[in-house]
Amino acid sequence: MENIQENNKAIVRKFNKEFVEEKNISVFEEIVSPDFYNHDVPDPSMAAAFFFFTKIFHGAFPDAKVIVHDQFADGDTVITRKSYKGTHKGDFLGIPGSNKAVTIPVIEIIKLRDGKYVEHWANADIFGLLQQIKAD
Repeated sequence: MENIQENNKAIVRKFNKEFVEEKNISVFEEIVSPDFYNHDVPDPSMAAAFFFFTKIFHGAFPDAKVIVHDQFADGDTVITRKSYKGTHKGDFLGIPGSNKAVTIPVIEIIKLRDGKYVEHWANADIFGLLQQIKAD
């Protein structure tokens, strides 16, 4: 079981490094199951998650880096406490790019099956992000 847990943690780190940071679309397709379900948004589909990252997040924070602070695995579930750090360069939730450096703390729970993301829950400090990018 420990081997599966370590493998699942490595998959989550790979997703954050190669898809979120490096924008490698093939990694999303490799890691996210067609049956993916995101519990945090109105449209829980894989397509909606892909759209959010490729059209909204990457456009708003093109230099985003992911810093993993803690990561735990239990069975097929990986819990990660991380931060996104980047520069607000493009529109995000109707707020035009401000060129401000931002940090977005996130706690994320990923359930994997056969090495693929099948479920997702996250708590991101969006209110704190909005405070960072709002006009002075």
